[in-house]
Amino acid sequence: MVTEQHFGGNWTEDKLIRVNKYLSAYTIALKAQPFELFYIDAFAGTGYRSLEKKSKNKNTTNEANLEFPEFADIETIKFLEGSARKALQVVPKFDKYIFIEKAKGYFRELEKIKADFPECEKDITVIHSDANTAVRNFCSNLASYQRAVMFLDPYGMQVPWDTIEIIAETKKIDLWYLFPLGMGVNRLLKKDSNKIDELEKQKLDELFGTTNWTDAFYKTVTTTGLFGSEERIEKGSFFDISQYFVKRLDTIFAGVAPNPLILRNSKNSPLYLLCFAASNEKGAKIAVKIAKNILGK
Repeated sequence: MVTEQHFGGNWTEDKLIRVNKYLSAYTIALKAQPFELFYIDAFAGTGYRSLEKKSKNKNTTNEANLEFPEFADIETIKFLEGSARKALQVVPKFDKYIFIEKAKGYFRELEKIKADFPECEKDITVIHSDANTAVRNFCSNLASYQRAVMFLDPYGMQVPWDTIEIIAETKKIDLWYLFPLGMGVNRLLKKDSNKIDELEKQKLDELFGTTNWTDAFYKTVTTTGLFGSEERIEKGSFFDISQYFVKRLDTIFAGVAPNPLILRNSKNSPLYLLCFAASNEKGAKIAVKIAKNILGK
């Protein structure tokens, strides 16, 4: 069952708290096992997450205002610790940390994280690369004695389905994925499916790894009135999109949390869907149990 959380800007911090709860449970559970444990953040940014930001030029729309339009008139700049920094504070610690960032400026800032965590410096690798390329390279080189938790936190629809498949095929990675429910998918799903252009269809095909999403999100509804029966096409809800994506994950992962969390802003608009999936058959049951509990709180 999909759950929901209304946090305004604070949903950003809440999602990180939930993921970090899992990271702590994960390292505790596997600390006595003969595995080398990795934490991978594929969209690490600068290491910090900007929650509130206003451009000096009132006529300029910046990235933060695009993502959080309710902050457009806030004068302050507030930074929260991002997922990379929070992961480095988890105890017991991971053996290795891999932070991936494509933007050159963010990458340079992210490299400074080593100086702030000298006890982990030799265990931190910062990669300047496209996230999908770096993730695929990591997955292809994952050894039998290695296990990982990966956090995919894209701003939009940057992660195609074939990357998700590669992660699942490792049988060694637990995945937390901030799926672009409202920030991407719903914006492309027009009320009339015939008005979705070819480029938008291609983006949705790549995201879901199939073309049958049209059947899932658009239903023919028959109503009976004074003038007889009438048919109309009805677009699915955010709940329908969420349930469909969970089912897609379930086709390739050993276990999937059935209660992903819809994260909404202060205007009650759904932004993302926080999902969890485990690829290792042996550990999937307990992993999903822990994640399900964290998502349900």
